[in-house]
Amino acid sequence: MNVLEFLHTRQSNPNLHGNSPDEQVINDIIKAGMRVPDHAGLTPWRFTIVKDEGLTKLSKAFKSAVVSDGGDEVKIEKAAKMPFRAPLIIVISTKFHQHVKVPKQEQLIAAGCAAHAMQMAATTLNLGAMWRTGEMSYHPLVKARLNIELHEEIVGFIYIGEKSKELPMKKIREFEDYVSYF
Repeated sequence: MNVLEFLHTRQSNPNLHGNSPDEQVINDIIKAGMRVPDHAGLTPWRFTIVKDEGLTKLSKAFKSAVVSDGGDEVKIEKAAKMPFRAPLIIVISTKFHQHVKVPKQEQLIAAGCAAHAMQMAATTLNLGAMWRTGEMSYHPLVKARLNIELHEEIVGFIYIGEKSKELPMKKIREFEDYVSYF
């Protein structure tokens, strides 16, 4: 399959299991994130690798966040289970820089590109990958536990693992209604 065919047919797979990929595979995924467009070369992102005992620590952070918000037992338990959806999570966060030509919005988009590139890299390595956000991405307690400053953003959690099952191919969206020419 060539790169264009891959991009036309790729899809997320949330059905993940197995062991965390080895260090070389993780490094290959991170290298893909480092190659994205980056106006002025600011590298406005940071990657936090969560695996093994880190999954338990993230689970405690999610649980504490829901408890602090007054969540009920069902919501607390659901939050505590979220990190165990995959053996590896890469948290992509911003690291904003003051720059006269590169506003925060462009830096946020660059961090999003890094997340996308890492998800694509994981997929090309025949791993399942799912980019998730949700309430925990915005919670100040979760940011604090991950050593992410409150003024920074969590762009997403990339869940990575072996695919538990192959998914049927989603219908390809027609693009004509989303394109105009000027």
